[in-house]
Amino acid sequence: MLQTLAMLAILALCALAVHKARRAHLMQFELRHSVAQQSATLYRQLEALQALQLELKLPHSLPPLRGWAASPDFLLELVWHAQDAQPRTVVECSSGASTLVLARCMQMNGGGKVYSLEHDPVYAAKTRANLQRMGLSEYAEVLDAPLVPFRSGAESWSWYRHEVLPQDLRIDLLAIDGPPMDTSPLARYPAGPALFGRLAANGAVFLDDAARAEETAVLQRWQREFPQFGQSLLDCEKGCAVLRRSAAEEA
Repeated sequence: MLQTLAMLAILALCALAVHKARRAHLMQFELRHSVAQQSATLYRQLEALQALQLELKLPHSLPPLRGWAASPDFLLELVWHAQDAQPRTVVECSSGASTLVLARCMQMNGGGKVYSLEHDPVYAAKTRANLQRMGLSEYAEVLDAPLVPFRSGAESWSWYRHEVLPQDLRIDLLAIDGPPMDTSPLARYPAGPALFGRLAANGAVFLDDAARAEETAVLQRWQREFPQFGQSLLDCEKGCAVLRRSAAEEA
């Protein structure tokens, strides 16, 4: 009896050891995979950052592009679109590095203006200072747009006071990277009912962070409520969605 119990105990210890070894092996594999993914992502962003510098020939470095800031690959997509479509009027939801990049595109295109809605006075001041440092103040205006109640139907959000935009503005490019998601559920949804009606016939919408669940839900809602806009996704670090009027709508 004692021998049997001893044997069972040994077998149990062996099984536990095998289980722990297998678990350690799996954790090591997952760690290697995670490190490899992070390295690939970082390399891709460094490539995009270098491409930005080459495309724009900026006189000074851009502000940090990690964390909450727009990623270099998203900014590069904006640059490529601005070079190709030559927008004259750009509206941004949130200011920052994208303001500098788009203002530089306006300068290189020979004209145009960026209007940036910014709810945070500190960020607004930083962006204005960076625009001045790079000699781009003529091509971008950071508008103080505090978050105020915005109603659409029976629902309400906290969103930019967009009435600060010029009343007769027709938007060629709308770049959405705010407000922060903790300000309201589906925080970026109001850009649709507030601004889509002001888009020019060939206007485009770029939504950052499109890989997040919140933005996915926003896109689905826009698809239902604004079916005249086709949606496509670009392979960016945080996800990028592009909306344009469908060919049938343009016709």
